[in-house]
Amino acid sequence: MSENEFEVVEVVTEASDDEGNIVVDDLVALVDSDGTVVATDETLIIEDADGDVLIDEVVSVIDEDGELQAVAEEVTVIVNED
Repeated sequence: MSENEFEVVEVVTEASDDEGNIVVDDLVALVDSDGTVVATDETLIIEDADGDVLIDEVVSVIDEDGELQAVAEEVTVIVNED
């Protein structure tokens, strides 16, 4: 990778618990040629045993101090009507 190139890295993890809740964490990161994460887009999807779903997406970018700061967040709740 040359000095001004970036790479997109995605990590998806899934977990469930004894109560039937399912959590999916989808993290997409933009990484520079030095291996520094310069931006992320993380989406958490949580479905409970009743079928209700929470979707939480957070976009972060690196600040002047080299720390990731959230710049946008959207939360959606879908309630199962059955």
